[in-house]
Amino acid sequence: MSTGKVWLVGAGPGDPGLFTVKGREILQNAEVVVYDSLVGQGVLSQIPKEAKAINVGKRASHHTMPQEKINQVLVEEAKKGCRVVRLKGGDPFLFGRGGEELELLTKEQIPYEVVPGVTSPIAVPAYNGIPVTHRDYTSSLHIITGHKRQGEAYDIDFKALVDTKGTLVFLMGVTALPDICASLLEAGMDPQMPAAVLQKGTTAGQKRIVSTVAELPEEVKRQGVETPAIIVVGKVCALAEEFAWYEKLPLAGYKVLVTRPKDLISTMSAKLRTLGAEVLELPAIRTEPLEDQRELHQAFKELDTYDWAAFTSPTGVKVFFEELLKTGTDIRKLGGIRIAAIGKGTEKALKERGLIPDLIPEIYDGASLGKALRDACCGEERILIPRAKIGNHEILEELEKKPGLRISDIATYDTFYENQEIIDEKKEFEQGGIDCAVFTSASTVRGFAAACPDLDYTKVTAACIGKQTKAAADSYGMKTYMAEKATIDSVLELVIRLKEKEC
Repeated sequence: MSTGKVWLVGAGPGDPGLFTVKGREILQNAEVVVYDSLVGQGVLSQIPKEAKAINVGKRASHHTMPQEKINQVLVEEAKKGCRVVRLKGGDPFLFGRGGEELELLTKEQIPYEVVPGVTSPIAVPAYNGIPVTHRDYTSSLHIITGHKRQGEAYDIDFKALVDTKGTLVFLMGVTALPDICASLLEAGMDPQMPAAVLQKGTTAGQKRIVSTVAELPEEVKRQGVETPAIIVVGKVCALAEEFAWYEKLPLAGYKVLVTRPKDLISTMSAKLRTLGAEVLELPAIRTEPLEDQRELHQAFKELDTYDWAAFTSPTGVKVFFEELLKTGTDIRKLGGIRIAAIGKGTEKALKERGLIPDLIPEIYDGASLGKALRDACCGEERILIPRAKIGNHEILEELEKKPGLRISDIATYDTFYENQEIIDEKKEFEQGGIDCAVFTSASTVRGFAAACPDLDYTKVTAACIGKQTKAAADSYGMKTYMAEKATIDSVLELVIRLKEKEC
């Protein structure tokens, strides 16, 4: 068996938008992922479902696995011939003990690469309006580990740090904040020097406490702080309020669970993140084309006999045209067919393939599509409906109200509930870690419920795209809210209103 390879990948400070392009590409091809507790959930959700995930749980003084064992795991998995990603919060080499891991990999002659990550001493202050250097304030930056063994003195030359007159960033030092501030004061630092503690930077849990070196420990004790957090000391901290930008975004500090299928999730997530939300992508369902497409293929042979083709989802459009290509059917055969789409998402999918729908109902649901299509027909038309195997019956019920219509309701894809084990959704909701969940179909609601069977659903605030989705969420006892229109943009507006309501 040939030896595999190890990639040491920096996952950044939390916001998945700060995960590097190269890091994401390598993670997508991983067979084994060895990850830390400090890796953001947005990055963890990108671990391939088929990959073996190993949580080594490293976080200040709380290690699930000793470093020596972690080193050995990397070697063992690589020797099995696997592509191994060592996923580390921040950057692998900045207090990440990446060098220690490379020592054993080098000794065992295991091939490896290092992918640097965006590091918290720069990113977290930036998200809090603090430039770590500024020509009018300081021209140097110093990053120090604030962690020390209990009962032992710091092996740090605080006098030298004070003399640099630079910005000081202490990592893993929140529990020792009083000692750090006292040591800086003893070394001659001005008691009025601006200083800050920055909690959970680049995530919805971001919090900033700005004070002075002399008063910061007491201020942190008064306001409270959670880890991970960093300490920043220097004149640049005084710029935080003036330069703050993250908290001005509409959804800053709001964590949203998105449950759409993986191939449809990116647009909504991108828009939510642009508005400042922390987005957790955990698809509740996945869709797969049916293996047996004989019924659809037969319809392709008879396309010239159809008057209408009605599409009820972007996935239905995707599968239809994939099968059209597989069978070698010329798209011009659709030339005599009028096309109906259930809503904006489906319309977009059709337009991407050069087709503009002839009919879209005012309300984007199955019943409205069926009624609009029924009203557009004389009574003798033949209608093709390629859609999900579990598609609702409302569209058919409306069409059947007009005698004479010949309907070919053809299942082209199936829907499966998704589950994952890396992120504990139940715990997140019970501890108030997720502010709201976005549901874009009744099947995503049912898929979510199947993934969290023991959850108290009354703890879930559900932003629903339409009536059927809301009805499904209501049936589980969730706190439900419905968008004014069945569009992604209307759902985004709803999420903003929910956040403002909480404020």
